[in-house]
Amino acid sequence: MTGYGRGQSVQNGSKYSAELNSVNRKQSDVVVTLPRELAELEARVRDLMHTEVTRGRLTVVISCHHSASSPQNLALDASLARIYYKAMLDLQKDLNASGEISIETVLRAPGVLRVPEEHVSAEIAWPHIESALKEALKEMVKMREIEGKHLAKDLIQRLKSVRGCVRKIRQLQPGVVKRYRQTLQERIERAGIEVAIDDEWLLKEIVFFADKSDVSEELTRLDSHFIQFAHHLRKHEAVGRTLEFMCQEIGREFNTLGAKANDVDISQLVVTCKAEMEKIREQIQNIE
Repeated sequence: MTGYGRGQSVQNGSKYSAELNSVNRKQSDVVVTLPRELAELEARVRDLMHTEVTRGRLTVVISCHHSASSPQNLALDASLARIYYKAMLDLQKDLNASGEISIETVLRAPGVLRVPEEHVSAEIAWPHIESALKEALKEMVKMREIEGKHLAKDLIQRLKSVRGCVRKIRQLQPGVVKRYRQTLQERIERAGIEVAIDDEWLLKEIVFFADKSDVSEELTRLDSHFIQFAHHLRKHEAVGRTLEFMCQEIGREFNTLGAKANDVDISQLVVTCKAEMEKIREQIQNIE
Protein backbone atom coordinates (compact mmCIF):
# COMPACT_ATOMS: atom_id res chain seq x y z
CA MET A 1 0.00 0.00 0.00
CA THR A 2 1.12 3.54 -0.64
CA GLY A 3 1.68 6.23 1.94
CA TYR A 4 3.92 9.06 3.07
CA GLY A 5 4.84 10.37 6.49
CA ARG A 6 7.19 12.95 7.94
CA GLY A 7 8.19 13.59 11.53
CA GLN A 8 10.81 15.53 13.44
CA SER A 9 12.18 15.99 16.93
CA VAL A 10 14.15 19.03 18.13
CA GLN A 11 16.43 18.78 21.15
CA ASN A 12 19.12 21.24 22.36
CA GLY A 13 19.46 22.90 18.97
CA SER A 14 19.62 19.59 17.07
CA LYS A 15 16.82 18.58 14.70
CA TYR A 16 16.17 14.96 13.79
CA SER A 17 13.93 14.38 10.78
CA ALA A 18 12.38 11.19 9.40
CA GLU A 19 10.64 10.67 6.06
CA LEU A 20 8.76 7.49 5.15
CA ASN A 21 7.56 6.54 1.71
CA SER A 22 5.80 3.24 0.97
CA VAL A 23 4.74 1.73 -2.35
CA ASN A 24 2.98 -1.50 -3.27
CA ARG A 25 4.93 -4.73 -3.09
CA LYS A 26 3.81 -8.26 -2.22
CA GLN A 27 6.61 -8.81 0.31
CA SER A 28 8.15 -6.50 2.90
CA ASP A 29 11.23 -4.52 1.86
CA VAL A 30 12.59 -1.77 4.13
CA VAL A 31 15.35 0.49 2.81
CA VAL A 32 16.98 2.69 5.48
CA THR A 33 19.19 5.73 4.90
CA LEU A 34 20.98 7.06 8.00
CA PRO A 35 23.84 9.49 8.67
CA ARG A 36 27.11 7.55 8.68
CA GLU A 37 27.76 8.11 12.38
CA LEU A 38 24.33 6.61 13.23
CA ALA A 39 24.52 3.57 10.95
CA GLU A 40 24.38 1.21 13.93
CA LEU A 41 20.75 2.23 14.50
CA GLU A 42 19.54 0.62 11.25
CA ALA A 43 18.38 -2.57 12.97
CA ARG A 44 16.32 -0.59 15.49
CA VAL A 45 14.74 1.44 12.70
CA ARG A 46 13.78 -1.76 10.83
CA ASP A 47 12.30 -3.31 13.96
CA LEU A 48 10.20 -0.20 14.59
CA MET A 49 8.94 -0.19 10.99
CA HIS A 50 7.97 -3.85 11.16
CA THR A 51 5.62 -3.14 14.07
CA GLU A 52 3.27 -1.42 11.60
CA VAL A 53 4.37 -2.48 8.11
CA THR A 54 4.38 -6.10 6.94
CA ARG A 55 4.01 -5.52 3.19
CA GLY A 56 5.30 -3.08 0.62
CA ARG A 57 8.56 -1.35 -0.17
CA LEU A 58 9.25 1.19 2.55
CA THR A 59 11.94 3.84 2.15
CA VAL A 60 13.15 5.45 5.39
CA VAL A 61 15.35 8.56 5.27
CA ILE A 62 16.70 9.98 8.53
CA SER A 63 18.68 13.22 8.72
CA CYS A 64 20.22 15.21 11.57
CA HIS A 65 20.93 18.94 11.60
CA HIS A 66 22.91 20.60 14.38
CA SER A 67 22.61 24.35 15.04
CA ALA A 68 25.71 26.40 14.28
CA SER A 69 24.34 29.88 14.96
CA SER A 70 26.06 30.53 18.30
CA PRO A 71 29.65 31.91 18.47
CA GLN A 72 30.94 29.07 20.64
CA ASN A 73 30.20 26.69 17.80
CA LEU A 74 32.69 28.42 15.49
CA ALA A 75 36.28 27.16 15.36
CA LEU A 76 39.17 29.51 14.51
CA ASP A 77 42.46 28.01 13.35
CA ALA A 78 44.80 30.82 14.45
CA SER A 79 47.97 28.99 13.34
CA LEU A 80 46.55 28.50 9.82
CA ALA A 81 45.50 32.17 9.77
CA ARG A 82 49.09 33.26 10.57
CA ILE A 83 50.44 31.01 7.82
CA TYR A 84 48.00 32.52 5.30
CA TYR A 85 48.83 36.08 6.44
CA LYS A 86 52.58 35.54 6.18
CA ALA A 87 52.20 33.90 2.75
CA MET A 88 50.08 36.84 1.58
CA LEU A 89 52.65 39.36 2.84
CA ASP A 90 55.49 37.47 1.15
CA LEU A 91 53.54 37.34 -2.11
CA GLN A 92 52.73 41.04 -1.87
CA LYS A 93 56.41 41.81 -1.35
CA ASP A 94 57.54 39.59 -4.24
CA LEU A 95 55.00 41.14 -6.58
CA ASN A 96 55.58 44.60 -5.21
CA ALA A 97 51.81 44.91 -5.02
CA SER A 98 50.02 47.64 -3.19
CA GLY A 99 46.97 47.33 -0.95
CA GLU A 100 46.12 46.26 2.54
CA ILE A 101 45.70 42.64 3.63
CA SER A 102 42.73 42.87 5.97
CA ILE A 103 41.54 40.49 8.65
CA GLU A 104 38.46 39.79 6.50
CA THR A 105 40.70 38.50 3.72
CA VAL A 106 42.48 36.14 6.10
CA LEU A 107 39.24 34.88 7.67
CA ARG A 108 37.86 34.01 4.23
CA ALA A 109 40.83 31.74 3.52
CA PRO A 110 39.87 28.03 3.44
CA GLY A 111 39.94 26.31 6.82
CA VAL A 112 40.60 29.40 8.95
CA LEU A 113 37.06 29.86 10.26
CA ARG A 114 34.82 26.82 10.20
CA VAL A 115 31.94 25.09 11.93
CA PRO A 116 33.23 21.99 13.70
CA GLU A 117 31.49 18.69 12.96
CA GLU A 118 29.32 17.61 15.81
CA HIS A 119 29.06 13.90 16.45
CA VAL A 120 26.21 12.72 18.62
CA SER A 121 26.36 9.17 19.91
CA ALA A 122 23.77 6.72 18.61
CA GLU A 123 22.42 6.07 22.11
CA ILE A 124 21.82 9.78 22.73
CA ALA A 125 20.30 10.31 19.29
CA TRP A 126 18.03 7.25 19.26
CA PRO A 127 15.20 8.55 21.52
CA HIS A 128 14.84 11.63 19.30
CA ILE A 129 15.06 9.61 16.07
CA GLU A 130 12.52 7.16 17.47
CA SER A 131 10.15 10.04 18.26
CA ALA A 132 10.49 11.43 14.73
CA LEU A 133 9.95 7.96 13.25
CA LYS A 134 6.81 7.34 15.28
CA GLU A 135 5.36 10.66 14.20
CA ALA A 136 6.11 9.88 10.54
CA LEU A 137 4.82 6.32 10.93
CA LYS A 138 1.55 7.55 12.41
CA GLU A 139 1.03 9.91 9.47
CA MET A 140 1.88 7.25 6.90
CA VAL A 141 -0.35 4.61 8.50
CA LYS A 142 -3.24 7.08 8.45
CA MET A 143 -2.81 7.49 4.69
CA ARG A 144 -2.63 3.73 4.20
CA GLU A 145 -5.79 3.24 6.26
CA ILE A 146 -7.69 5.64 3.99
CA GLU A 147 -6.48 3.70 0.95
CA GLY A 148 -7.39 0.44 2.68
CA LYS A 149 -10.99 1.57 3.20
CA HIS A 150 -11.34 2.30 -0.51
CA LEU A 151 -9.82 -1.07 -1.39
CA ALA A 152 -12.18 -2.81 1.02
CA LYS A 153 -15.21 -1.23 -0.65
CA ASP A 154 -13.98 -2.40 -4.05
CA LEU A 155 -13.36 -5.94 -2.76
CA ILE A 156 -16.80 -6.11 -1.14
CA GLN A 157 -18.47 -5.17 -4.43
CA ARG A 158 -16.48 -7.76 -6.34
CA LEU A 159 -17.25 -10.38 -3.71
CA LYS A 160 -20.95 -9.59 -4.02
CA SER A 161 -20.69 -10.17 -7.76
CA VAL A 162 -19.04 -13.56 -7.21
CA ARG A 163 -21.61 -14.59 -4.61
CA GLY A 164 -24.37 -13.61 -7.03
CA CYS A 165 -22.92 -15.99 -9.63
CA VAL A 166 -22.70 -18.75 -7.04
CA ARG A 167 -26.39 -18.28 -6.21
CA LYS A 168 -27.21 -18.74 -9.91
CA ILE A 169 -25.08 -21.90 -9.98
CA ARG A 170 -27.00 -23.24 -6.98
CA GLN A 171 -30.28 -22.59 -8.80
CA LEU A 172 -29.08 -24.29 -11.99
CA GLN A 173 -27.49 -27.30 -10.31
CA PRO A 174 -30.70 -29.34 -9.66
CA GLY A 175 -31.64 -29.15 -13.35
CA VAL A 176 -28.31 -30.59 -14.54
CA VAL A 177 -29.36 -34.21 -13.92
CA LYS A 178 -32.77 -33.66 -15.52
CA ARG A 179 -31.16 -32.20 -18.64
CA TYR A 180 -28.68 -35.05 -18.78
CA ARG A 181 -31.47 -37.65 -18.52
CA GLN A 182 -33.43 -35.94 -21.27
CA THR A 183 -30.37 -35.70 -23.51
CA LEU A 184 -29.49 -39.36 -22.89
CA GLN A 185 -33.00 -40.52 -23.75
CA GLU A 186 -33.00 -38.43 -26.93
CA ARG A 187 -29.71 -40.00 -28.03
CA ILE A 188 -31.08 -43.50 -27.36
CA GLU A 189 -34.20 -42.75 -29.38
CA ARG A 190 -32.18 -41.36 -32.28
CA ALA A 191 -30.13 -44.53 -32.23
CA GLY A 192 -33.34 -46.54 -32.58
CA ILE A 193 -32.82 -48.42 -29.32
CA GLU A 194 -35.85 -49.23 -27.25
CA VAL A 195 -35.14 -48.69 -23.56
CA ALA A 196 -37.80 -48.48 -20.86
CA ILE A 197 -37.89 -45.37 -18.70
CA ASP A 198 -37.29 -47.52 -15.61
CA ASP A 199 -34.56 -49.59 -17.25
CA GLU A 200 -31.92 -50.58 -14.66
CA TRP A 201 -28.98 -49.63 -16.88
CA LEU A 202 -30.48 -46.22 -17.62
CA LEU A 203 -31.19 -45.56 -13.96
CA LYS A 204 -27.64 -46.56 -12.94
CA GLU A 205 -26.17 -44.27 -15.60
CA ILE A 206 -28.26 -41.33 -14.38
CA VAL A 207 -27.41 -42.02 -10.71
CA PHE A 208 -23.70 -42.26 -11.58
CA PHE A 209 -23.87 -38.94 -13.45
CA ALA A 210 -25.78 -37.29 -10.61
CA ASP A 211 -23.15 -38.36 -8.10
CA LYS A 212 -20.26 -37.31 -10.31
CA SER A 213 -21.76 -33.88 -11.07
CA ASP A 214 -22.91 -33.10 -7.55
CA VAL A 215 -21.30 -29.81 -6.47
CA SER A 216 -23.24 -29.24 -3.25
CA GLU A 217 -20.10 -29.71 -1.11
CA GLU A 218 -18.16 -27.16 -3.16
CA LEU A 219 -21.02 -24.67 -2.93
CA THR A 220 -21.20 -25.11 0.85
CA ARG A 221 -17.46 -24.57 1.24
CA LEU A 222 -17.61 -21.50 -1.00
CA ASP A 223 -20.32 -19.97 1.18
CA SER A 224 -18.13 -20.58 4.22
CA HIS A 225 -15.08 -19.01 2.53
CA PHE A 226 -17.10 -15.96 1.51
CA ILE A 227 -18.29 -15.41 5.08
CA GLN A 228 -14.73 -15.67 6.44
CA PHE A 229 -13.42 -13.40 3.69
CA ALA A 230 -15.94 -10.67 4.58
CA HIS A 231 -15.17 -11.15 8.29
CA HIS A 232 -11.44 -10.60 7.77
CA LEU A 233 -12.08 -7.52 5.64
CA ARG A 234 -13.70 -5.87 8.65
CA LYS A 235 -10.72 -6.48 10.94
CA HIS A 236 -8.46 -3.60 11.97
CA GLU A 237 -5.21 -5.50 11.50
CA ALA A 238 -2.94 -6.87 8.78
CA VAL A 239 -5.05 -9.38 6.82
CA GLY A 240 -3.48 -9.28 3.34
CA ARG A 241 -1.78 -12.68 3.54
CA THR A 242 -4.84 -14.28 5.13
CA LEU A 243 -7.09 -12.99 2.35
CA GLU A 244 -4.58 -14.14 -0.26
CA PHE A 245 -4.66 -17.66 1.18
CA MET A 246 -8.47 -17.61 1.15
CA CYS A 247 -8.45 -16.53 -2.50
CA GLN A 248 -6.37 -19.62 -3.28
CA GLU A 249 -8.87 -21.83 -1.49
CA ILE A 250 -11.83 -20.23 -3.26
CA GLY A 251 -10.02 -20.70 -6.57
CA ARG A 252 -9.56 -24.42 -5.86
CA GLU A 253 -13.26 -24.82 -5.14
CA PHE A 254 -14.16 -23.12 -8.42
CA ASN A 255 -11.72 -25.37 -10.31
CA THR A 256 -13.36 -28.46 -8.84
CA LEU A 257 -16.84 -27.08 -9.40
CA GLY A 258 -16.10 -26.31 -13.05
CA ALA A 259 -14.70 -29.80 -13.63
CA LYS A 260 -17.70 -31.54 -12.06
CA ALA A 261 -20.57 -29.37 -13.28
CA ASN A 262 -20.98 -30.88 -16.80
CA ASP A 263 -23.20 -27.97 -17.75
CA VAL A 264 -22.50 -25.14 -20.20
CA ASP A 265 -24.35 -22.45 -18.23
CA ILE A 266 -22.65 -23.37 -14.97
CA SER A 267 -19.25 -23.51 -16.68
CA GLN A 268 -19.72 -19.99 -18.02
CA LEU A 269 -20.63 -18.74 -14.54
CA VAL A 270 -17.55 -20.46 -13.10
CA VAL A 271 -15.34 -18.71 -15.67
CA THR A 272 -16.89 -15.36 -14.68
CA CYS A 273 -16.27 -16.08 -11.00
CA LYS A 274 -12.65 -17.09 -11.57
CA ALA A 275 -11.98 -13.93 -13.58
CA GLU A 276 -13.44 -11.80 -10.78
CA MET A 277 -11.46 -13.70 -8.14
CA GLU A 278 -8.26 -13.06 -10.09
CA LYS A 279 -8.97 -9.33 -9.92
CA ILE A 280 -9.59 -9.67 -6.18
CA ARG A 281 -6.33 -11.58 -5.75
CA GLU A 282 -4.35 -8.89 -7.57
CA GLN A 283 -5.93 -6.20 -5.42
CA ILE A 284 -5.24 -8.11 -2.21
CA GLN A 285 -1.51 -8.09 -2.92
CA ASN A 286 -1.62 -4.36 -2.18
CA ILE A 287 -3.29 -4.84 1.21
CA GLU A 288 -1.30 -4.82 4.45
